[in-house]
Amino acid sequence: MLPPIVLVGAGRVAQALAIALARRGVAVAAIGSRRQALGPGWPESCPQPSSPQAAVDQAGLVLLTVPDDHIASCTEALHWRPGQAVVHCSGATEVAALAGAARAGAATGGFHPLQIFSDPLRAADRLAGSTVAIEAEAGSALAEALQALAAVLGLRPIVLPPGMRARYHVAAGYAASFLLPVLAEATGLWKTFGVDEAEALAALLPLARGTLDAVEGRGLAGAVSGPIARGDTGVLRTHLAALQALAPSSHDPLDFYRRLALPQVALAVQAGRLDAQAAQQCRDLLLGDGLMPQAGGPAAGSGVL
Repeated sequence: MLPPIVLVGAGRVAQALAIALARRGVAVAAIGSRRQALGPGWPESCPQPSSPQAAVDQAGLVLLTVPDDHIASCTEALHWRPGQAVVHCSGATEVAALAGAARAGAATGGFHPLQIFSDPLRAADRLAGSTVAIEAEAGSALAEALQALAAVLGLRPIVLPPGMRARYHVAAGYAASFLLPVLAEATGLWKTFGVDEAEALAALLPLARGTLDAVEGRGLAGAVSGPIARGDTGVLRTHLAALQALAPSSHDPLDFYRRLALPQVALAVQAGRLDAQAAQQCRDLLLGDGLMPQAGGPAAGSGVL
């Protein structure tokens, strides 16, 4: 059974959690915020905001959803008591930021749902099946409560060791916002021959989704495709030459391509698509200076992604 849940902070993460909990019949006992009232989109079952301290005084379990830079100061400003538990919902900030609550005898931990919260309603829709990183003392009542909370929300829990939050969060960023520079590079290349961003994304996003579906079904190595996966050095050489011919810009598109292409060689080897000789030929080409196409150019490749 879950203890009374209180949210401190009334931003997008708090709203998404409140919506998801209300759908599963779990009422938020109190919301601590400087806001005078909740905006549209919050469940009708949610109480109007009170002061953070008044909310904490009602809590068995506090979910701290304030911005990372305010976690420590917010915790220090509040009065805690033994028997309470407070967890922050940050991915990158260490649980040590809750030291003010720990000194007062409260249990502390982390509960970070691995999801995008830019739209709280859509985030609430996507929470079920997502992963949550839980950090709490092993075997403690708090660890059990957070596992129960994850089960209620339909989240898949992973246990995060102390000191690993920044590393965990960097990895999450690679799978989220770090995809955007790759798409920006792709749409920028299409813009050079007259295709605008909206039209380029309409064409390229199905490829991106297909790749993610392949990863889900076959794993990273099993999803690798394109000229590197085929050991098609003719097409690879043509790619490099095309990027080399671009006018200078604020970044080096050739270097960007090389940095993304080299790890694909290892994936292709892992998948059994390339033998050692073909893999070395790809690496030599990606790391070398002789980038102009050989006679016949792209005819060496199949032209299929």
